[in-house]
Amino acid sequence: MEEVQEKAHYVAVTGIIRNSEGKYLICKRSPEEKVFPNKWCVPGGKVQKSDFINTKKDTSDHWFDIFEKVLQKEIFEETNLKIKNIGYVSNLALIRPNGFSTIIVSLHADHQEGEVNLEKKELVDFSWVSLEEAKGFDLIENIYEQIEKVDSFYKCFDNKSP
Repeated sequence: MEEVQEKAHYVAVTGIIRNSEGKYLICKRSPEEKVFPNKWCVPGGKVQKSDFINTKKDTSDHWFDIFEKVLQKEIFEETNLKIKNIGYVSNLALIRPNGFSTIIVSLHADHQEGEVNLEKKELVDFSWVSLEEAKGFDLIENIYEQIEKVDSFYKCFDNKSP
């Protein structure tokens, strides 16, 4: 059992979603959440085998782009938003209160369509914020730095546009 637990991890994806006004979606976690209750975060969720096992494989053995597909599914389920232009931000590890480790892959995406409509079980409030406005929220540590990284990416990208 020790060997299995040493190699087994939850894997989660989170999304820093940017709207057409250049603001980022942050959400408040429910007070019932086991990890970081009442803290502000970006939406996402755990990767589950059911997210791919019943879909067509991209090769004889593999499914591709699982993080991106799971992020699209989780963002839609939690917020009712469709996203596009998904890219990589960072990754980190967390030990949950139950002792299990979680590997979190942070991605960014553009808001494609839809209005935020929270499912209210895990997330109880939301706000579209600028990088500066994000400082006024009780964010889970490192969320601000991830938004800052994405904001820098977009500023660099926007400055290169003709």
